[in-house]
Amino acid sequence: MMMSHDLSERERQVLSIIIQAYVINAAPVGSRYIAKNYNLGLSDATIRNVMADLEDEGYISQPHTSAGRVPTDKGYRYYVDLIMRVRRIEEEEKKRIDHNFMQLNYDPKDSAEVLNAAATVLGSISQQLSVVISPRLSNALFERLDMILLSSSRIMVVLSIQSLFVRTIVMELNLEVSRQQIDTVIELLNQRLSGLTLSEIRNSISRRLADCDKDKALLNMIVRSADNLFDDSPILERLYIAGTEYIVNQPEFDQPQKVRDLVCMIEDKSRMAELLSERDEELVPNNTSGLDVSISIGRENTASTAEDFTVVTTPYYVGNTIGKLGVLGPKRMDYERVVRLVNYMADRLSHSLS
Repeated sequence: MMMSHDLSERERQVLSIIIQAYVINAAPVGSRYIAKNYNLGLSDATIRNVMADLEDEGYISQPHTSAGRVPTDKGYRYYVDLIMRVRRIEEEEKKRIDHNFMQLNYDPKDSAEVLNAAATVLGSISQQLSVVISPRLSNALFERLDMILLSSSRIMVVLSIQSLFVRTIVMELNLEVSRQQIDTVIELLNQRLSGLTLSEIRNSISRRLADCDKDKALLNMIVRSADNLFDDSPILERLYIAGTEYIVNQPEFDQPQKVRDLVCMIEDKSRMAELLSERDEELVPNNTSGLDVSISIGRENTASTAEDFTVVTTPYYVGNTIGKLGVLGPKRMDYERVVRLVNYMADRLSHSLS
């Protein structure tokens, strides 16, 4: 993260105005525009001097031969850390989000549909690219297991994990089993494993079932498959992205190459997941908003394809597990509003899934 010297009140005001005006108009901001539209009690010449100082310090820059200035990554970072004030989300905006959720007609008992709905609503409300990652299951509690006999040699195992999350795995059998044997094994597994985390089960399943004499062949097969059955590694298919149609309409994407870069980035799911998680260690309450957000601006993103973007992320919680949701958009974004939206969506998602 870039270190900044403290700015004077006047410099803060001018930097804040340049960022706000640039967010709205997507055009470089000049001293005359500031003097005319903002009642700072400063002359055009004084504002020009302040802008020159800000440029010397690297907070703003002059694109091409334009008379105006635009914020740099350093300018945005100073604004986000030390100037921005995030108000509580307004009731009107909450109602709009809740209404959009209701319109989607998703199954509230299906976690995939809930997460997809959250991404869709966040994308449309923020007019940016929204990404939702399903929770890491490392601390997820195992609830129950069911088995469905598909044929004499195939079985489908259905695991219910922490609230709404379900995993289904088809296994090939090398033995004949009856429905009654399956029911006995299901009851035994649920009795001995329910309430443990997936990693606890993987590490201790053979010990927990060691004294069982009935249906030994089927139980041994479950023990041998434990690493696969009770796997807690994140699954990339559980990454939900929405809002592409909004982000490509932004002035930043008026060049075909920029759109191609964006599409490539969206299609690389593992890279997108990394992008949302790479600054987890900095996930601390924003010191002016009191909200749990991580904001990564421009070159703070390690991926070269993300140098023109800001990524705003926050965790959501399902029992013992943590998922991630966020917004990816041009650096020229309404930071206060995006932080409010991301936080409200995380609260709503935590509530919906718990």
